[in-house]
Amino acid sequence: MIDYFAIGLTHALLVLVALRLVMRGDLDRDPVAGDADVAAAASAGRAEPPVRADKGVRRA
Repeated sequence: MIDYFAIGLTHALLVLVALRLVMRGDLDRDPVAGDADVAAAASAGRAEPPVRADKGVRRA
């Protein structure tokens, strides 16, 4: 009996997570390459995108 409950509960949680992912509005929009860093920063709660360590370094 408990095995059926455990399997049912985990499957129900997986279905709930899948539905929440499918219902997200941002899955239908593809950001422009430059906007991806800004969108990632906004979703992480930062005001601006992270600065890359190799930005501004010239390579020979």
